[in-house]
Amino acid sequence: MPKKKIASGVVHDVPPDLKKTLIADGEALALWEGLTPLARNEWICWVEDAKMDSTRLKRIERVSSDLE
Repeated sequence: MPKKKIASGVVHDVPPDLKKTLIADGEALALWEGLTPLARNEWICWVEDAKMDSTRLKRIERVSSDLE
């Protein structure tokens, strides 16, 4: 897992799979860092709420695309 520090949410830390995706996409990472902690928390909760692995992967991909 990358060791880069990424801003987290109000309550939740960025999960490793989302963190890896954000680090790989510099533009999405910059936009992520510009979000409020509450907004980041909402994204994290949305990703972690997925019940199936395939849904979680789609949501993680969507975080980057929606931020951009």
